[in-house]
Amino acid sequence: MDTTSAEKRTDAPLTTLSKADRTRRMVAVGIGNFMEWFDFAIYGYFAAIIGAQFFPSGDPTAEMLSSLAVFAVGFISRPFGALVLGPIGDKFGRKTVLMITVLGMGTITALIGVIPSYASIGIAAPIIIVILRLAQGAFAGSEWTSAAAYIGESAPTRKRAIYASMVTATAGLAFLVGTVTAAVLTAVMDESSLNSWGWRVPFLASIIMAVVAIYIRRKLVDTPVFEEVERKRASNTLEPTSASAKAKAFIMTLAFAGIFGVSLYYLITYMNNFLSTAAGMDRLDALIVCGIVMAIYVAFNPLVGILTDKFGRRPVLFTGLIGLIVWSIPAFLLMSTANMLLSGIALTIFAFFVACTAVVNNVLLVEVFPASIRAIGSAIGYNVAYAALAGPGPLIAAALVAGTGLLISPAFYVIVIAIIALAILVPMLKETKGIDISHG
Repeated sequence: MDTTSAEKRTDAPLTTLSKADRTRRMVAVGIGNFMEWFDFAIYGYFAAIIGAQFFPSGDPTAEMLSSLAVFAVGFISRPFGALVLGPIGDKFGRKTVLMITVLGMGTITALIGVIPSYASIGIAAPIIIVILRLAQGAFAGSEWTSAAAYIGESAPTRKRAIYASMVTATAGLAFLVGTVTAAVLTAVMDESSLNSWGWRVPFLASIIMAVVAIYIRRKLVDTPVFEEVERKRASNTLEPTSASAKAKAFIMTLAFAGIFGVSLYYLITYMNNFLSTAAGMDRLDALIVCGIVMAIYVAFNPLVGILTDKFGRRPVLFTGLIGLIVWSIPAFLLMSTANMLLSGIALTIFAFFVACTAVVNNVLLVEVFPASIRAIGSAIGYNVAYAALAGPGPLIAAALVAGTGLLISPAFYVIVIAIIALAILVPMLKETKGIDISHG
């Protein structure tokens, strides 16, 4: 089937949608995606408080490391969630998984907000936190890949990247709102109240977002691509996919999802803690800097989407990879000064390169996998990369500083992962702009 006919079949169903229907699709996916990342944002911003509440040791560094270790635990269960929810997405549709994940994440996030501290129930507190993070991780990974599939398969062929940027932008917006929330709570509450109950408020708010998301998502219809796959299954005309093609797609996903996850979690979770602890910046000042940078990052995403649709996936992705390799050490040098302006410049440039990896990641999750195995293939590849590389990223960064005493040492991890990704993707990744995503 040629690309032109594929474009006609993919675009045609969207032309029959009203503006309200199209907006509902975007909002329905966006709000669930927002909720997933809002939780990760507030957990990262309150990591020091959570560490003191559930892993008290009297040593702030040890408490921070314990809290970030639990942050990483949430990624271990992601591949297992993908194994369960991925086949559901391929068999019953992307919408079904989007309903399951938003309900699961909202419930578990709210539960985290009501767990008594270690001082109240002892060792049961950290055990419950770990169990909830494991359960949350199982839902979270499939939310992201299902959102990417739903938006990518609903988008006009020539605008897949700008549509994909909506998913990454809502994630950035969630971190921005998380930053503002943390900054407001830090500014208006005394330290005792913030530590005892104030940090719990945004976790509890997740249940409200979950209810709204479920209400909107329940009226969604599935994607034109999934409906085409269903027609092919019924007529026994579904194209086969070789084992080697599946393996190649999986390896490439490990590479582009891995560097995206590592760089993103540095930007949204670790940098704030680095500025307010290792670099010695005032916590509120660090939140202000990170908040401004996150607002800029949100704006970068549609810009990168436009560039990716115009110039292709390879040029934009490789710009992000090379940028991270070159800029990471200068960025940490500037942040180590604890100067707000210099830190803001460092993070803004870093954020642009992260946006390049983010948008292209979401497009490639759709374009490198055949349609019939897209949900499970992208979910497993993406979540294995996150469990192995991205989730432990903030913990590795904090441990590098604690172990070496070098404030620039976290940059080494980003650089190594980016170099490995570049070595894999330069020879393996072919340009996928405009390909037929209904194949297979």
